[in-house]
Amino acid sequence: MQTLLLLALLAAPASTMAADDQGRDWQPGDHHVHSEWSVDWDRSTNPPTPIRGGDSSHTRTHNARRARHYGLRWMVHTDHGGPGHSVVTRDHAYPALLQARQDVPEVIQFNGMEFDVPAGEHASLIIAPGPHEGEQLVRIERDYSRGEPLQDGSRDTHQHMLDALAHLRGLQPLPLMLINHPSRTATGVGQWGAVEPSELRAWHAAAPQVLVGMEGAPGHQATRTERGLYRNVAAPTFGGFDQMTTQVGGVWDQMLADGTRFWITASSDSHVNQRDGGSDFDPGEYSRTYVWARPEADDILGGVRAGRMFAVTGDLIDALELTVQAADGSGGVGRMGDGVALATGTPMRVQLRVRRPERANAIGQHPALQQLQLIVGSGSGQAPQMQTRVFTATEWKQDGAWYQVTWTLPAPAGGGFVRARGSSTDEATPLADVQGEDPWQDLWFHSNPVFIGR
Repeated sequence: MQTLLLLALLAAPASTMAADDQGRDWQPGDHHVHSEWSVDWDRSTNPPTPIRGGDSSHTRTHNARRARHYGLRWMVHTDHGGPGHSVVTRDHAYPALLQARQDVPEVIQFNGMEFDVPAGEHASLIIAPGPHEGEQLVRIERDYSRGEPLQDGSRDTHQHMLDALAHLRGLQPLPLMLINHPSRTATGVGQWGAVEPSELRAWHAAAPQVLVGMEGAPGHQATRTERGLYRNVAAPTFGGFDQMTTQVGGVWDQMLADGTRFWITASSDSHVNQRDGGSDFDPGEYSRTYVWARPEADDILGGVRAGRMFAVTGDLIDALELTVQAADGSGGVGRMGDGVALATGTPMRVQLRVRRPERANAIGQHPALQQLQLIVGSGSGQAPQMQTRVFTATEWKQDGAWYQVTWTLPAPAGGGFVRARGSSTDEATPLADVQGEDPWQDLWFHSNPVFIGR
């Protein structure tokens, strides 16, 4: 493994190498995976009795083996809760994690849960490995999960979420939290449901090193009826990604324009695979989050926390480099999750390089890139100024499996950000997903941002 990592680093362009990048490579993973310990409940008893396998029949070992099969390097076990579920976590789910780690040591496996967010919906909670990882998760679920009490709604307050975040930011090592499927309960485009943009801002501000982002691409992508299980046709996914991510100048861009370090990911939300009649892909079968990190748990968490990652579906790409620097080569180089200081109006060079995988994807295809996009945002408030440039095959350079585009333009006044995306389609803006479409023919990747002047 170390030899392969060294060869990969030597083959990478010099521009990707920062001072602390030794041993790092793109580590694919999935932070949202369910098992048999996402139980159902017999509510005829008091308290309700957990029904093993109620929401997924898969063991944690099975899920880890599927992740290994599809080439993932890391994953998070995230079973959801319910009344008294912290006991299930303590007595069953955590021992199952320890067994899965023994059974599938090739995959770095994190302890976690799908946290029932007070005054919200759901989030992937990721606990840093260590001697107290089991008891930490049990206590968080017992004391803060919205679904834990027998009395529905007793914790469904904004203050209880702030209390949970205050507890999380006091833990060492720090856990992570990513909001899941943020617009799934939206009533329309720009009309929000259980997750409001103001809540994302408030939660992040309360624990900026813990609650660091959201699913850009939700799971449940295998269904051809309601992609992502976004059931409201007035508020669908767009190219398989959540509207908060895909809308240029929308919620995510507004946060980035204000300098907020808030990142996006992709996950499977795997419960029941489509081959068994479900609406899900296995971990790594369709969606991946690639983190620039060493193959170590701490560095992977550090990469997620710092935004050194990109989200992709269908194995469209497997490596991404996004850099920003002065056009004359002077000064520093900004990379994903980081920034570069550039004076207003300074000519800046934005460069995007992506790599197409050598291997076929899970259905045996080698999807072709149809376009690459660079998106620049600036200003602040609810209406950031946005610029987008679309590149097609006649405009990019190709070097083997690598594709490169460059855009030189003035650095925005007051600072800003750059992000990138690309697709197997020719849609300049991702179209609303409709019933019956094939998710394998509508593939996208989205980078995290590089900040300018911040």
